[in-house]
Amino acid sequence: MPFTALGLSPAIIRALTARNYVMPTPVQAEAVPTVLRGGDVWAQAQTGSGKTAAFALPILQHLSSQTRPTGRTVSTLVLVPTRELAAQVADAFSDYGQHLASAPKVITAVGGVSINPQMMDLRGGADIVVATPGRLLDLVDKNALKLNAVESLVLDEADQLFALGFAVELGRILSLLPRRRQNLLFSATFPSEVTALASELLHDPHRIEIKSAPETTPDIIERAIEVDAPRRTQLLRHLIVEEDWARVLIFVATKYSTGHVAEKLRRLGIDAGELHGELSQGGRTRMLSDFHEGKITALVATDIAARGLDFEQLPVVVNYDLPRSAIVYTHRIGRTGRAGASGEAVSFVSAATFAHFQLIEKRHDSHIPREQISGFEPAMVTTIQPPAAGGVKGKRKSKKDKLREAAGLAPGHPLNDPGSTAKPKPARQLKPASKPRSAPRKKPAPAPDQSAFDEKPRSFSWRRVDRNQRGSR
Repeated sequence: MPFTALGLSPAIIRALTARNYVMPTPVQAEAVPTVLRGGDVWAQAQTGSGKTAAFALPILQHLSSQTRPTGRTVSTLVLVPTRELAAQVADAFSDYGQHLASAPKVITAVGGVSINPQMMDLRGGADIVVATPGRLLDLVDKNALKLNAVESLVLDEADQLFALGFAVELGRILSLLPRRRQNLLFSATFPSEVTALASELLHDPHRIEIKSAPETTPDIIERAIEVDAPRRTQLLRHLIVEEDWARVLIFVATKYSTGHVAEKLRRLGIDAGELHGELSQGGRTRMLSDFHEGKITALVATDIAARGLDFEQLPVVVNYDLPRSAIVYTHRIGRTGRAGASGEAVSFVSAATFAHFQLIEKRHDSHIPREQISGFEPAMVTTIQPPAAGGVKGKRKSKKDKLREAAGLAPGHPLNDPGSTAKPKPARQLKPASKPRSAPRKKPAPAPDQSAFDEKPRSFSWRRVDRNQRGSR
């Protein structure tokens, strides 16, 4: 079914044709008609499946037939977890709507930059605001934006909004929105927090769950290379040169590692940049631009680059440090093999991370063959499979053995030799010291009631947060 069969306007079809988009992806084919009808959507699809276009195209179609809002109001609010994803979504709205009779006014509101230009841009309202939660609330507090006229709310990468600790901000934002509105949730994964939000936020939603099928699974070759941790940088440089990688995205665990690994690559003759959360917005934008344009070969990044960012024709992703979870692994390797292209995902596995990588494989129900590169063979690599549950039967240490080891008893000690007739000397009894008199404890002052803003209380209810916020106003 082509895009022309989804009911989109000729102006939007023209923009899609210019980008060589002819056939919609499965999530687009299901979501676009529902959003055009004004219904709520709960969509779960893998990375690189076209979720941004699934909500951007019908929203632009709806806005093209309406008058532009006045004052400091906004028609469509899109909440995203990171500044980079906000810029990417805003660019998608602008690109898809460039041929409309009245181009939509799209404003990006993110932190890390001065708030004054954003306040100036919001004068006269906006059709679409793409924002991170913190900066959006800053604009609301400064009376630069009102949310009482929002018609459509989009939560993009909803699970990451919770993972980054935006639960309280989301509760406050929801309390400022009108009750009658369209709600759209898009994400690659839906943990329990997002499921609880969706069940209370959405009204009779259209559930979309695109499972990985042979025809929809990204064409990504996964590799696991065994190497000692101190030699990972030399191996990385060897792979970049010998396998002629034009661009490579390298994931590390900390912001310190981004600069450390990038500097070592530069010393080895590889043009490398770094991307992490502490980098200024201007620096992050410049680094992404240089990477897109091919000015640098290697971009060393934390997991800030693992969600939502679209790197066109990115051939290789490297897990220099393994991700903390199988979900993060999915999003990391999803930066390659997008939009029908093929890609390669390489993970460095050492003796210390061998068991963790096995756990990732278990969560994905897969097995990636181990490789060793000539000249970089590891000195120590654990290859023994861990038992399915517990220890090895018959070889587990007893409780007495563990207590003896903890006490540091030698094999010849009477307690370690049941056949010995020697009796251990009784331990010297020490007279307990008298306890010093302590001052009477003061009764602590009762803590203020913050239950409405707890991120995960036992009986959590987004409706209660919404009611309490409205009552407080």
